[in-house]
Amino acid sequence: MVVSAPAPGEGREKLSQISKQDLSSCRAGLVELMQSVNFGRIETLTIRNGQPVLDPRPRVVREHLFGGENGPRPECDAADFLLKRKVLDLFAMLDRLGNGVIDVLDVKHGLPFHATVTEVPA
Repeated sequence: MVVSAPAPGEGREKLSQISKQDLSSCRAGLVELMQSVNFGRIETLTIRNGQPVLDPRPRVVREHLFGGENGPRPECDAADFLLKRKVLDLFAMLDRLGNGVIDVLDVKHGLPFHATVTEVPA
C-alpha cells in the first residue's frame, strides 16, 4: 500500500495511525535511509511517480556532531513504528512532485528537515 499524508482537515488521529508497515517498500527504504543518516543530507534523490528511487543509492553526506548524537537512530532496528508528521509531510511533497529530483534533503534526528527540489516538466 502506498500511503499519502492525510488530506487537509483530517484529524491528528489519522496521522498517529500511519506506521512504517503501511508504506511502499521504496518509502520504507527512504525512512530507513534517513534514520541511518541521523544528521546529514541525502543528495540527488530521484522521485518517480511520487516514489523515491533508491537504486542506484543517492549520495549521502553525514554530519559528525562532537559531543552529540552520531550513528543511526535506535528506530533502525524496529520493524514497525508510527510515522512522525515531518515524514508524512515529505511524502505529501513527493506526491505533489510526482517526478523530479530532490537535490538536497537535509536530515536531522533521522527526520526530514529541509528539501531543495528540481522539478521535471510534465
